[in-house]
Amino acid sequence: MPHVGLFIPCYIDQLYPDVGFATIELLEKHGCTVEFPAEQTCCGQPMANTGCTDAAIPVARKYLDIFRKYEYIVCPSGSCTAMIRQHYHDLVHDHPDFERVTTHTYELCEFLVDVLKVETIKGSFPYRVGLHQSCHGLRELRLGSASELMQPRFSKAGQLLKGLDGIQLVELKRADECCGFGGTFAIAEEAVSCMMGLDRIHDHEQAGAEIMTAGDMSCLMHMYGMITRQKKPLKVMHVAEILAGRQPQ
Repeated sequence: MPHVGLFIPCYIDQLYPDVGFATIELLEKHGCTVEFPAEQTCCGQPMANTGCTDAAIPVARKYLDIFRKYEYIVCPSGSCTAMIRQHYHDLVHDHPDFERVTTHTYELCEFLVDVLKVETIKGSFPYRVGLHQSCHGLRELRLGSASELMQPRFSKAGQLLKGLDGIQLVELKRADECCGFGGTFAIAEEAVSCMMGLDRIHDHEQAGAEIMTAGDMSCLMHMYGMITRQKKPLKVMHVAEILAGRQPQ
């Protein structure tokens, strides 16, 4: 029975706690023992992305100190997982547990597919769903195939979603385009960020999606802000919520 330490991103903890609860339910359903260490904080990505690397170092060290006792660490965010796996080397490579902790940190769908070898998840979700595949998940974790590469098409989140009864994954014109969030980019380049987000929303609309899902709640949070301001009927749900059996509100 895999012993999993659950790492929850800051914005999920503060704004979307049900994503965390859905993640726990999903992992326990597939035989994991899950612990949530309450002393956890941020992965350090906001500081590192804005060039404040000195401020990111103690946060990264605390992550390694907290999660070194777990067999696996699972996070419902490709963005945070990519920060830990791909960028901690530049910050804390001298930490004695750096190698073991970073290589055992997984994004949720990646963990289900690659470690637990889950092929299908039983459940029903009779809606037209558009899958937004975030940049970090594609380019840094290879959770899906990038359109610029000549390779067989795949998506780990898509593979799991397809097994649900009644679901219809709609075909997007630009299946791996950025939503424009990018953390502090959305603040520093607000106009560009919003236009990119509106483009993604329109792509889901033209495909006939009722629900927009993703493995990163940060992307969905960004686009949901524009959806609500424009009073669009499109709803957003994290992939963990759908796979755990939640229904649209």
